[in-house]
Amino acid sequence: MTQPLGPVMLDIEGTQLSDDERHLLARSEIGGVILFKRNTHDAEQVRALTRAIRDVRPDVLLAIDQEGGRVQRLQDGVTRLPSMATLAAGYAETPDATRTLVHEAGWLLGMEMAACGFDITFAPVLDVDDQRSPAIGDRSFSADPAVVTVLGEAFIDGLHEAGMIAVGKHFPGHGGVSLDSHHALPEDTRSLSALREHDLVPFKKLSGKLDAVMPAHVVYTAFDSRPAGFSPSWLGMLREELAFKGVVFSDDLSMAGAHVAGSPSARAEAAWAAGCDMVLVCNDRPAALEILDAAAGHSSKRLGKLRYGRARPELETLPALARWRRAHARLEALSETPTN
Repeated sequence: MTQPLGPVMLDIEGTQLSDDERHLLARSEIGGVILFKRNTHDAEQVRALTRAIRDVRPDVLLAIDQEGGRVQRLQDGVTRLPSMATLAAGYAETPDATRTLVHEAGWLLGMEMAACGFDITFAPVLDVDDQRSPAIGDRSFSADPAVVTVLGEAFIDGLHEAGMIAVGKHFPGHGGVSLDSHHALPEDTRSLSALREHDLVPFKKLSGKLDAVMPAHVVYTAFDSRPAGFSPSWLGMLREELAFKGVVFSDDLSMAGAHVAGSPSARAEAAWAAGCDMVLVCNDRPAALEILDAAAGHSSKRLGKLRYGRARPELETLPALARWRRAHARLEALSETPTN
């Protein structure tokens, strides 16, 4: 039977665990740890760090934001991935070849992150790029929801082939707002019918393939006055109308777009009440401690299903795979230099 996990994912400070962090990770309310760029020197160091975390908490989920393009926290010792928009650029002329390329990108990403010790890379982005959101832009496959759906499915299939779960973000779509929810609370004033015909399309079509979903810190005023991640209406739609059976992660509760819900513990309680299985709280240790204290009695059996369930590939042996060498060379040639 899958054992329940605590409902909080938090971060750590550096490239090694401190004694204080070892003590903190013993708390059962912690079900996950996410690494950022400051935690990564190279792939070998990250593998050592994930092993050190598992020495303290063998059951904890380990995650990273490693999408490609400008969102690659780990950059040394793994493949430099192009943005999703770059991967998708040839779709109109060569759809089959582009789908294959995207599938191979998902597979390679999954293999490399599994080799580094992760259970989760928060990908793919399923937002539709309307060329107005600075938070999305080339992180999206396309301005066409049908293309986002086709290529999102290819990327998900690649992750799954590597044994890695897929997290679709940011439900129901962050591409139609001009504000960045890292710094403000965006409002999307479009009608629900407009959202259904556009932003919601990839999530609806792919809900049966996604293992997890991350909702946006965006208010969709035609449907609810609360951001989607705090909205029982939006997460109820996800469960009921879209028949989604997987895990719901909150986006980072330290982001400005989440502050509308109040104190750190109030934000967490609002997310859990709305239907989130796990909340992320990053770059704010006092807030994380407050949320941990509020997490007593909360847990989720769904979370344990996200653990990487295979024998992990080894970093040293990946280059021996002809498939990895082909994908690595192609993706590196397409890659831009990451900016964060």
